Amino acid sequence: MAIWLSLCGVIVLIAYLLGSFPTGYIAVKQLKGIDIREVGSGSTGATNVLRTLGKGPGAFVLVLDSLKGVLAIALVYWLFKFASSQNFIPPTIDAQVWQPWLVTLAGLAAILGHSKSIFLGFTGGKSVAISLGILLAMSWQVGLATAGVFAIVVAISRIVSLSSIVGAIAVSIFMVIFHQPLPYILFGIAGGLYVILRHRTNIERLFAGTEPKIGQNVATPEQTT
Repeated sequence: MAIWLSLCGVIVLIAYLLGSFPTGYIAVKQLKGIDIREVGSGSTGATNVLRTLGKGPGAFVLVLDSLKGVLAIALVYWLFKFASSQNFIPPTIDAQVWQPWLVTLAGLAAILGHSKSIFLGFTGGKSVAISLGILLAMSWQVGLATAGVFAIVVAISRIVSLSSIVGAIAVSIFMVIFHQPLPYILFGIAGGLYVILRHRTNIERLFAGTEPKIGQNVATPEQTT
């Protein structure tokens, strides 16, 4: 049991480190030679990269950040497949019950890593793109439905932060609609609340009517991801 718990702990740690990998920071540093945390919103996420470098680099960071989430969850699936083939799973462990819980822990660790990167002094993005990757790996139906809500809201409002917040709320609803296991529903609630909390300054600006739309320049820290 001790070996199994250690393996699970290592997977959660790797998920955090994957989330911590500073994709946006590296992209802007390499292409423009600046610290993205000192420009635009101060976030290392895809939206700030979009505003800083344009559509191409922004899309590139969006995809890579999403892939970090996919990889974090894929590691859990791999662990169970490998451990099952090698008889590493203790007989007292029900893999079908245990796996969703470990997926949830790995997903939360990756989200935390993205927003509190160990490589950037525990700064980072707002965990929207990586959350999408995690959702797609957990349940592609929930991931696509959430992405659809995000796309609809951003098409209507042209405000990324509002779209992210609405998407974060929708996750839990879709988890229930698509009959996901309890750990995934709890992930939807906890992850959604965390993403919303990361947007608290955006919420203040939304109520004040000062939140920037896509295409508008921003120069103050802590805008949207």
